[in-house]
Formats: sequence, C-alpha cells, structure tokens
Amino acid sequence: MSTIKAVIVEDSRLARNELKQLIKQFPEIELVGEAENVDDGYALIEDGRPDLLFLDINMPEKDGFELLEMLDEVPITVFTTAFDEYAIKSFEYNALDYLLKPINEKRFALAIDKVKSKLIETSSEKNDTTERLTGNSQIFIKDGEKCWLIKVGDISHMEIVGNYTRVFFQEERPMLYKSLNQVEGKLPEKYFFRANRQQIINTNFIKNVVPWFNGKLKLTMQNEDEIEVSRRQSYLFKDKMSL
Repeated sequence: MSTIKAVIVEDSRLARNELKQLIKQFPEIELVGEAENVDDGYALIEDGRPDLLFLDINMPEKDGFELLEMLDEVPITVFTTAFDEYAIKSFEYNALDYLLKPINEKRFALAIDKVKSKLIETSSEKNDTTERLTGNSQIFIKDGEKCWLIKVGDISHMEIVGNYTRVFFQEERPMLYKSLNQVEGKLPEKYFFRANRQQIINTNFIKNVVPWFNGKLKLTMQNEDEIEVSRRQSYLFKDKMSL
C-alpha cells in the first residue's frame, strides 16, 4: 500500500505526542502535520490534503465537528476523545472510528486496519485535475443539532433554498450552508447534472424520464420527487445520457 498521509488536530500536546508515538509503529503512515486548534488544522488540511485525520472532538473556541463543517472534502476521520458520551455521537457523523484517551496500542492498530480497508475501497476513484470531488469523497453537513458525514455519491439531488442548498440523501433533507453554485463547482461531472436554475441531480438516482412541455423533460427520482429539466438543459441531458 502507498504512503498514508496523516494529520493530527488536537489541543493537548501530551495527546499529540501519544499519537505520534503510536504512528511511529506504522511506517506506512506519514505524519504531514499537527495542529492544536481548528483554524490551524483547517489550513493544514487544505494545504496538505491528507488521507487520514486524527481529530479531537472537545477543543476550546471551536470543536472538532466545526472543523469538519469548514472543509469541502473530509479525509478519513478517526475521532480521539477523553469523553465516553461523544463515542456514540461520533458514529452519527459516520466517522470511521473513535479512540478513547489514553489510547490503547491494540485499539489503535485496529483503527489503522479500518483505515487501510477504507483506502483500498476508495482508491479506484481519484480526483481529476480540476480537483473535483469523487463519488467516494465525504462531505460534512450540520443542520441544527443533527450532523452527517456522507459520501457525495449517496446524494440524490440538491436544490436552492435562499442563499443555501438543501441536500437530499436517503430519507434526509438537511440544509448545507453554502450556495448551490459553490457546491456545483466541486461535484463530479460524471454523476451530477444541472437540471435547472434551482436543482442539481445525481443521474444514478433517476427512476424515470418522460417528455414534458415545450421540449422539456420531467425526471422522477428514486424517492419519487419530480424534477423538471429546463428546455436548454434537456438537450444537454439527452446528449449526456445518450437519449
């Protein structure tokens, strides 16, 4: 397996040193940086594009969840925490794993095994030169008290709500606090298509396509939502889908 680039974001120097000692036992992991707060961690991740993030949950000023919310693409994330009550919550975010401080060597090794398996699963799909996300890329969404860490490929469609974007996946419809235009520039063109001014769809989730008025098309998504494709976009859609 190729080198796994890792970053630590942890406010405790002692905890960072503990993690660094554990990482040394795995020569395939390259620690490319460490940060003691969210803002420095954000800059480090944006610059280094790590494969793996060891993330403390409870930090002063901003917590680990707020860091995930700042990122366009979230690396494979292993939470580190001294507080048991965060453990269950972290799985709601679809984190790969969590480690309870002080970290047990065997438990750390199990977490690294999970990381390797996840990387093998996602290695077949790489970002192109435009640095767009892939279907396996993870994004973080926080809406009120609920949070999700989801794969881009699991999103069926998105729509404009004011200055923000509503995201549809499974039975959920949370709000992403970014504009649809911001989001569109990062989505993989292989799957996603701008149906009209208000909506973007994932073509993998189309259930049915029928001709509509004035040269338009109407799509029915797998969740039964109906989306009208504008006349101009209908021509592009037919070409894209070879209709």
